[in-house]
Amino acid sequence: MSDFPRWKYALVVLAMLFGIVYALPNAFPPLPAVQVTANKSSAPIDDALRQKVSDALTKDHVVAGEVLVQGDQLLATFANADVQKNGADTIKTLLGDGYTVAFKLQSSVPRWLTTIGANSMPLGLDLQGGVHFLMQVDQSGVLDKLENSYADDIRNQLRDKNIRYESVTRSTVAGQGIVVVVRSLDDRSKAADLIAGNSPDLAVTDGPSTGDRYVLYAAIKPTKLRDLSLGTIKQNLATLRNRINNLGVSEPLIQQQGEDHIVVELAGVQDPTEAKKLIGATATLEYRPGIGFAGDPRAQDAARTGSIPPDANLYYEASTHAPVLVGKRPIVTGDELINANSGVDPNNGSPSVNVTLNASGAKKMQEFTNANVGKPMAVLLINTEYETSTVDGKEVRTPKTYYSVINDARIESPFGKDFSTNGLGSPKEASDLALLLKSGSLAAPMDIVEEYVIGPSLGQENITKGFDSVMLGLLLVLVCAAVYYKLFGLVADIALFFNLLILVAVMSLIHVTLTMPGIAGIVLTLGMAIDANVLICERVREEMRNGSTPHAAIHAGYDKAWATILDANVTHLIAALALMTMGTGAIRGFGVTLGIGILTSMFTSVVMTHAFTALIHGRRKLKTLSV
Repeated sequence: MSDFPRWKYALVVLAMLFGIVYALPNAFPPLPAVQVTANKSSAPIDDALRQKVSDALTKDHVVAGEVLVQGDQLLATFANADVQKNGADTIKTLLGDGYTVAFKLQSSVPRWLTTIGANSMPLGLDLQGGVHFLMQVDQSGVLDKLENSYADDIRNQLRDKNIRYESVTRSTVAGQGIVVVVRSLDDRSKAADLIAGNSPDLAVTDGPSTGDRYVLYAAIKPTKLRDLSLGTIKQNLATLRNRINNLGVSEPLIQQQGEDHIVVELAGVQDPTEAKKLIGATATLEYRPGIGFAGDPRAQDAARTGSIPPDANLYYEASTHAPVLVGKRPIVTGDELINANSGVDPNNGSPSVNVTLNASGAKKMQEFTNANVGKPMAVLLINTEYETSTVDGKEVRTPKTYYSVINDARIESPFGKDFSTNGLGSPKEASDLALLLKSGSLAAPMDIVEEYVIGPSLGQENITKGFDSVMLGLLLVLVCAAVYYKLFGLVADIALFFNLLILVAVMSLIHVTLTMPGIAGIVLTLGMAIDANVLICERVREEMRNGSTPHAAIHAGYDKAWATILDANVTHLIAALALMTMGTGAIRGFGVTLGIGILTSMFTSVVMTHAFTALIHGRRKLKTLSV
C-alpha cells in the first residue's frame, strides 16, 4: 500500500492549479498600441481629445481597434505593427509637440486574471523588436573639467594669501594633475599647506626646483577618481532615464555594462534617428559674462590676430557668426536648471526657452544681474560630437566639443529664478533644446559604439521559431519517455507538461522578460527535467530485478534516486546562479530561466510523479510494474 501523505497530494493539486492559472495569460497575445500623454503645458487628456484622435484616424483610413482614455493617458490599439506606425504618424501630426506619443504593447489579458496578479511575460527586444545601443562613457571630459576647476580654485587661494606664483596649469603628463610653479622654497611650503588644507581630495607632492622656479604637483587622489567614475556613470544613467521618459518609450532597458559602458534598449522603436539625437546628445547651456557685444572691435581684433584676453574665450554667434568675447567662468550652468520649456518671445515673436533655476543658481544669477545692469551676458550652447578617423589602419573616434553663442544681450534689469533665453533658429530647435535641458545634462559625453535595429517582423519570426522549438523539444521528450518507460513514462510526461506550465507561471508572476536565450533556457530545462525521471525509473527497475515487491520497488526507487537527483540539480543550480549574478543582458536572462526551471523540475519530477504513481498503484495489488 502507498504511504504517500495527503498534504503532498494537496500541494501537487495547488501547484497544478497555480501553473494553469498563472501561465494562462500568455495565451493572450498583446496588441500593438499607441499611448498619448499630455506635456505640462498642454491641455489634459479628455473625451473631446479622444474623439478628435478617433476622427483623424478615420479620415486617414487607419483602422484602430479601440481609442479610449485611461486615467491621464489616451490609448489606441491596432491590428499589427504597420497599422500602429501609421496611427502614430497621424496622431503626432494632429497633436504636435504638446503631447508625447509612444509605441507600446497593450495587454489583452482578461480582467479576471489581472485582478489576481496573473499577467503575461514581458517580451525582450529580440522578440518585440526595437533598437539597441551600446554607449561608451568618456570619463576624460569629467576629469578635465574637475582639474580645471581645481586649478581655478588654487589660483584664487594663492592670490588671497598673497603667495607669489608664476603659473598654475594642468600637466600634460598623466598622474601629475595640476602643476603649480612658485618663486621660493618658502612659498612652495605655504602653497602645499594651503592646497592640502582647502582641497583634501588632492595629493600634494614636491616637484623639481631650478633657480627661482619651485614646482608643486597637486594630483586628484585615486579614491576621488573612483568616486568620480562611479558618480559619472550613475548621473548618466539617471539622465538617460529622464530623457527616454520624455521620449515616451514604454518599458525601456537602461543599465550599466562593465566599467564604462551603458546599454539602452528601446522596445517598439523602429527609427533610431530621433532616439540617437536625444539620448546621445550632450548639449547644455552656460550663462557667462560677456566682454563686449558680438562683433565689437575687441572681438573682431581677437578673431583676426588670435590675441585673446587671458580672462576670456573667443566664440562665434550661432545666427550671424560674429565673433564674441565671453568670460571664462560661468555664472550658472546647465546643472543648475530645474525646468525648461519652449515658447515664443512676446516682444518679437522669436522662439525662446523659458528657464527655471534651482535655489543656488537663482541666487548667483540674481547677484550677478544686480551688479551688472546694462552690461552684456552671453548664453553659450555647448555640444559634444564624435569624429571618426583612421590611425594606423584602425578606426579611432575622438570627441570634439563645439561652442556657440545663441544669445548675447544687454542685462536690462535684475532677474533670478525665472527668465527666458532667445536667439534660437526655429521652434523645433527651441523644443529640442528645452527637452535636453529639462532632462538634465550628461556628466560625461557618450559615444554610441554599437547599434542595431530589430524589426517587428523579425521579432514575430523569433517568437514563432522559439515556440516551435519548445513544442518540438517537448514532443520528442514525451514520445521517447512514453515509448521506453511505458506507464511510468506517461506519468513523467504529464509531470513534464506541468513543469513547463509552472515554469512559465513563475516567470510571468515575477515579471521575467522573455528573450531568445530565455527560450533556450526553457528548452534545456525540459531536457534536463526528464533526467530525474530516468534515474527514478532505472532505480525502480533495479529494485524489481533484485526481487522487491512492486510497492517496495516504487518506494525504494524514489528514496534511492533522490540523493543523486539533488546532487545533480544543485550543481546545475550553482552554474545558473553564477550566470544570474555575474552575467549581463542575454546571459543573465538565460541564467534566470535556467535557475527557475531547475527548481520547478525538481518538484515536478520527484513530488508530482510520486503523487501520480501513488494514486495509480497505491490501492492495487501488483505483480509487476509497467516500467
